[in-house]
Amino acid sequence: MSFFLTDKEHSRYLEDGFLVRPNQFVSEELENLRDIFEATVLKAHSVSDSGKEYFLDKKKFVDIDYLTLQYEPDPYSQYLKVIEPAHFLNNELDKVIADKRLTDPIKSILSVDNLSLWTDKLNLKRPKVGSGFGWHQDSPYWIHDSKDVDSLPNVYLCLDSSDKNNGCFSVIRGSHKKGCLPGTFDDSQLGGFYTDKECFNIKHSVDLEAEAGSLIFFNPHLVHGSSANRSDQERRAYIITYQPTERAALKSGEIQNI
Repeated sequence: MSFFLTDKEHSRYLEDGFLVRPNQFVSEELENLRDIFEATVLKAHSVSDSGKEYFLDKKKFVDIDYLTLQYEPDPYSQYLKVIEPAHFLNNELDKVIADKRLTDPIKSILSVDNLSLWTDKLNLKRPKVGSGFGWHQDSPYWIHDSKDVDSLPNVYLCLDSSDKNNGCFSVIRGSHKKGCLPGTFDDSQLGGFYTDKECFNIKHSVDLEAEAGSLIFFNPHLVHGSSANRSDQERRAYIITYQPTERAALKSGEIQNI
């Protein structure tokens, strides 16, 4: 069975900068994925003491080889927020990365027959704890490491149902058409990675409330963000970024063809 985009879906992706395919994974698969996810989180905690700890804008990070752990800001700095690249800690994630439900649509988007991995990350928003993430693009993070940031589409796998209460994924429809946009100019260390709000129209924002098991495909130039998790529910997501075959991964510099 194939999962390539239809012409209508491809046109919608090109126009909007994103595409949602709901309910691509069933409940039994999701339970297994959540188990893999939480095992990866435990592994991250277990190796964190061996890494290099540093702070950016008072947010804690730990680097272990080419693995980066990002934590929630105080007073919840014991909680992990992001693990990248996550498959470094759990090879069970390689099966997810290679799943046709994710890779076939990406092949349609890139018009290629074969792919390699750019990066993958686990995003956590624990109940009542998970912080939001300001409006940003992925491309400014990667522009110095890739000569072809246009060819780095993402897949967002919803491990939990999400809405505005638990910090669902939000986007600025059509913002990808402007390419790599300027960052904010302030005294913060990370401000340059957040998109200047004068460069997009907030009226075009869309909250992508989605059921667990849904997939969101989005362009690397799409402005996106999310609010805090104010609910009693988890909001976990696995985000994978692909590229054409035979290209080196972001962190390791190794080629991981799929």
